[in-house]
Formats: sequence, structure tokens, C-alpha cells
Amino acid sequence: MDVSIVIPAFNAEKTVERTIEACLGQGFNGSREVIVIDDGSTDNTEKIARRYSVRYIYQENSGPASARNRGWKASKGRFVCFTDSDCIPQRDWVEKLLRNYQEDEKVGAVGGSYLIANPSNLLATCIQEEITLRHLAMPREVRFLGSYNLSVRNSVLEETGGFDEGYKKASGEDNALSYKILKHGYKILFDREALVAHYHRESLGKYLRDQYTHGFWRARLYKEHPDMAKGDDYTRWKDVLEVPMSLLTMSIIPFLWAPGTGKIVVSLLLLNYLLQLGLAFRISCRTRRPACMLFSVVTLLRGFARTLGFTKGLWDVIIRWAGV
Repeated sequence: MDVSIVIPAFNAEKTVERTIEACLGQGFNGSREVIVIDDGSTDNTEKIARRYSVRYIYQENSGPASARNRGWKASKGRFVCFTDSDCIPQRDWVEKLLRNYQEDEKVGAVGGSYLIANPSNLLATCIQEEITLRHLAMPREVRFLGSYNLSVRNSVLEETGGFDEGYKKASGEDNALSYKILKHGYKILFDREALVAHYHRESLGKYLRDQYTHGFWRARLYKEHPDMAKGDDYTRWKDVLEVPMSLLTMSIIPFLWAPGTGKIVVSLLLLNYLLQLGLAFRISCRTRRPACMLFSVVTLLRGFARTLGFTKGLWDVIIRWAGV
């Protein structure tokens, strides 16, 4: 078996059909299998998956890291490709990922980039454009790849142990795997031509909850990999700066009763907002949609959501370390 494609799925009835069809339709000249790991779905995910010639495996809800591990451990392919149940790989996705392994036997993993599956939504469009800008700035050899568009040698998964199942949500587990692959002496390559279309968030509330979750799990990630706390190839300087700025602002708010405190808070908010305008302006120019300037408000709120999550995660890490 040349390739195994692993799709973790949880209550994915709205999107998993297109994901499966895209994976089965790969224009790859080699043997392949598609494995759907149902992570405790309570909707029609199982019914939909069983319509197709895939290996369907059900498990009690344990999180995406556990589901991906269950998938690759059941796989037979020399290479394992991971995508998510709300992604639609392009027909040449597998082919473009695998061509990179011919460069060097020390290439342990290869990943690719995003397209957008719901371009009519303004928030989804802005999210996609930000990701595109980040990916355009990423080098060929990277330190992090997302598991929505990832391939790994099966032997490397065996050697590293795969995903860390301590990450219970879809956040941090792909970073942790990337860092382990690097520490085992392998290269990680980024091929921006290997593409999957993704349904980005359309609800601001759900998007900010996602960002809170990302912040929460970053605390554990940076405790385990402190050398990556300053950022990887996907992280920008603004992401790092926003956390202390947001934390400082929130720490002062309880003292608004003190004279002059309100002006300090307003100044910090204004400075933080000014940091967001450059990205929103670039997105507005790229899309020719002036309304994308509103994304500056979204990224401002995102910074606070991430900071709240990180603060809660850091507190949990400290309590766990202290044995309380």
C-alpha cells in the first residue's frame, strides 16, 4: 500500500461526504486506502461514510489527536495523509504532497495550503485571506504544519509516536507533532501548491471560541516546547505582541475607578487596534472588498480571546505542576 488517507470526523454530516468523495477521487497513480475515524458522532456521519468504499472505524469521543492516531495505526500505507472532515482536497493533492519526498530521505513530513469552500461569507473570506498571506511568507522548509493538510511517513509516525492525545481539542496537537518530527532529525517541507478547500467559520462567536481554545492549549504547548514560544514559521510578530498588550489592558480594567486609568485603557486599546489595521487593509486590497476592514475589529477581539484562553491554560499548567 502506497498511501493511506485518514479523516477524523465528529458530527460531520454536513461536510464529510464531499471530503470522502474528494479523497476517493485523487488522481494518484498508486494504491491507496481511505480511513474514516468517527470520533463518537451522534449525527449521520456513520450512515454517510458507510455509503462509500472506505474503512470506517468508530471510537468513543476522545478528540482529534486520538482519532488521527487510531487512523494511522490502522493504516497500511507507506505514507499517511491527513485531512479534516470539513476539507475538500484538490484532485492532485496526494500527488503534490508525495512528490516532495523524492528530494531527501530525511523529509519526514510534507504539508500544503488552504483554499476556501465558502467564499460568499465575509468572515470566512477574511480568515482565508489572512491564512493565504501567512502561507505566502512561509519558507520551503518549515517548523510547523497543520493537520488539515499533512502527510507523514508511516515510519516517522511510528518513531515519534504520532499525535499527543493529551491535547483533547483541535489545537496544539499538530504543532506538537511537528516539533517532535524535527527533534527526531527529520525535515518538514511546505508545498503551497498542495491544496484543500476548507469551510472557514461564518459565526464570529464560534470563531472567537476557537481562538480561546487555541490560546488555552498554547500554554501546555509552550511548557513542553519552550524553544517554540517565540513563534514558528506560521506565527507573526503581531501574534506574539498581542498577548502581553491584551493582558496588560485586561489587568488595568478592574481599576477604572482610579483617576487617569480610563485614559490608559483607551490608549492601550487604540494602540492595539492600530496594530490590526495593516492586515485588514491588505485583505481589503486583495479582495477589493472595503468591508474587509471590519476584520480589524475581529482580530482585536481575537487577541483578547486568545489571551483569556492562554491565561486559563497557564493557570491550569501551574496548578498541575504544583500538584494542587
